[in-house]
Amino acid sequence: MTTLPLTTGPLPTRPTMSLPMPRAQPVVGHLGRWGRDPLGLIEEGARLGPVFGLRLWRRAVLGYSPAWNRFVLGDLPTFRSAGSMSGLCPYLGAGVVQLDAPAHQRRRRELNPAFARGAVNALSGQMLEVIARCLPAGSFNAVTWSAALMREILGVTFLGGQVSRRLLGDFLRPLDRPLPSPFLRRPVLFHRMDQVLGQRIARAPAGTLAAAFRDLPDGVAELRVAISAGYDTTAHTLAWLLAHVAQQPQFRAPERRSSVIDEVLRLYPAGWMGSRRCAADTRFGEIAIRRGTLVLYSPYLTHRDPLLWADPLSFRPERFENPVPAWGLIPFAAGERTCLGRSFARLVLSSVLDAMAGAELRFAGGDLRPRAGITLAPAGPLHLELRR
Repeated sequence: MTTLPLTTGPLPTRPTMSLPMPRAQPVVGHLGRWGRDPLGLIEEGARLGPVFGLRLWRRAVLGYSPAWNRFVLGDLPTFRSAGSMSGLCPYLGAGVVQLDAPAHQRRRRELNPAFARGAVNALSGQMLEVIARCLPAGSFNAVTWSAALMREILGVTFLGGQVSRRLLGDFLRPLDRPLPSPFLRRPVLFHRMDQVLGQRIARAPAGTLAAAFRDLPDGVAELRVAISAGYDTTAHTLAWLLAHVAQQPQFRAPERRSSVIDEVLRLYPAGWMGSRRCAADTRFGEIAIRRGTLVLYSPYLTHRDPLLWADPLSFRPERFENPVPAWGLIPFAAGERTCLGRSFARLVLSSVLDAMAGAELRFAGGDLRPRAGITLAPAGPLHLELRR
């Protein structure tokens, strides 16, 4: 283990602590391990302490305690989205995801009504129609089926079914692939998508989410990011949900649904890593953090912390019969930047279980281990059987 001195000069406060740091390689630091096995890297760091350093393309500090999550997610002026990891991905490099205070609050006020629980629940009929049409028969791979279903749901609920399946699939499929695919620039494809989205916004059918973006000055980019952000995150979560309820049919009972979904979100948070850029010198306890530092928080580590969750690697929905730790369950982040699509995602998950009620769902095999890319995905296929 090495240590990372987080400051290069004195701050006008208490002395700086050196941060523990996982094994690093000469010259490249942690970049190689970040590309090959980021979960193994941050798990090693977590064993060193609740806050540790990383040498990526810039110096970074990662914490995962509830206090750290509140510190980072509760201070929008200090911890900014501009310059964070999400800006490196063209799918997330615009819109409300990249806005900082005060523009972020204004944009959220404009978008919140369309993504509030009541407004989203009004889409349940459309979702159920799509799911009924797409239900598999017999054997299927939950990973690829969930992705295809999400493309259909997004096409209908956001765009009224007015965008070709081929174009939407071409646009979204890079998000299904391992790194670096989601980070590659595709200017021609994005231009084609933006042209179609602009047309759809201008003629957005009643009852579609596209109408919420019509009056925004950058509505096309905002809509493109919203579709991207809602795609693989929900598809991967759905695949894990189906795999678990297929193995434990008692969890399909309607009265257990909320806790089962919570447990899937706890164990497999799609947004396994969040990042901010520190905009001013600050301090977390004895740890001084310099302006410009990449500040990371990890729902993956928080949700698997044995100090917060008993037997954290086991799938135990009954744990949600008790109160959850404050700032200890953050699958959709928390605070003012909580994910806009949280109600949409939960409705998709619940609606699929509704559509499969009464059918026999069986787990035939697969790899439930997580693989970290731009989002957390199953490491391999998840083979299920649905008998109606």
